[in-house]
Amino acid sequence: MKKIINSKQFGITVVMLVLICFFSLATNSFFKLNNLFNIARQIAMLGIISVGFTFVLISGGIDLSIGYQISLVNVICATLMVKLGMNPVLAVFIGILTTTVIGLLNGIIITRTGLAPIIVTLAMQMILNGLSYILSQGLPIFGFPKSFAIWGQGNIGIIPIALFIMLICVAIGVFILKKTYFGRYFYAIGSNMEAAKLSGVNTHAIQVLVYSLCGLFTGIAGVIMLSRINSGLSSTGAGYEMDVLTAVVLGGVSINGGKGGMLGTFIGVLIIGILDNGLVLMNVNEYVQLVIRGMVLLFAVIFDTVQTKKGERSIKH
Repeated sequence: MKKIINSKQFGITVVMLVLICFFSLATNSFFKLNNLFNIARQIAMLGIISVGFTFVLISGGIDLSIGYQISLVNVICATLMVKLGMNPVLAVFIGILTTTVIGLLNGIIITRTGLAPIIVTLAMQMILNGLSYILSQGLPIFGFPKSFAIWGQGNIGIIPIALFIMLICVAIGVFILKKTYFGRYFYAIGSNMEAAKLSGVNTHAIQVLVYSLCGLFTGIAGVIMLSRINSGLSSTGAGYEMDVLTAVVLGGVSINGGKGGMLGTFIGVLIIGILDNGLVLMNVNEYVQLVIRGMVLLFAVIFDTVQTKKGERSIKH
């Protein structure tokens, strides 16, 4: 019988519970229902993007452009709805299609040129940053139809709609990793690219698929974020890639590829959401928050590297 939760997932679950206990005791409002739903809305976008990012990291890649993919989809959707009067559904479709194509381009460039994913996606980040500012001229775009706000601000009963969307995306992510051969290929090329090629896996096609899926989920999250803040800003997604990377690595997905799962990613997302919310409630300075986030990311990467080296040594012996 397979273990439902491995030791690493058990460890981060304990960390999450400790954080919940700490912030519940340190603040009076953390465990109130309104705040818990606020956390749910805050983590929804992070959780959706983390699904696609998990695929990328498991396959041995990385995508640093996702932050400004969010900015671009915000600006594009806002421009289409407000300035061109386009139907919100069509505007959303075009926005999500745009980020999916960006992911596709990332994958094609990486596989065709052999360049390191970190270089390609960092360059794409700069390109998208510039495009977002050019399209918006650095100004916020607002004045959406009231019906559009439901995706980021609305509820089904008392449960935020954004949370439902995130859970659906996570379920899709679990299905892809656990029940499809694509998921097995993600792990295979992340563990050993050459061995995967020799086994007959079309590694180039799988890598392109991985980055395309990352763009798709990023686009969905970007639309929900636009609906929640109700304003298209060229800086909306700035730095968001670091939050996603922290959540996914903290959740046990190896920075070196080939290891991890969607359950761990989900727990990592919850930890980041709880940590951010609790620090705000405690009135911790935003720059101190940055220091703490950086330390969390550094700890997660160091822990992953140590575990990987231990695994390699045990195999040799």
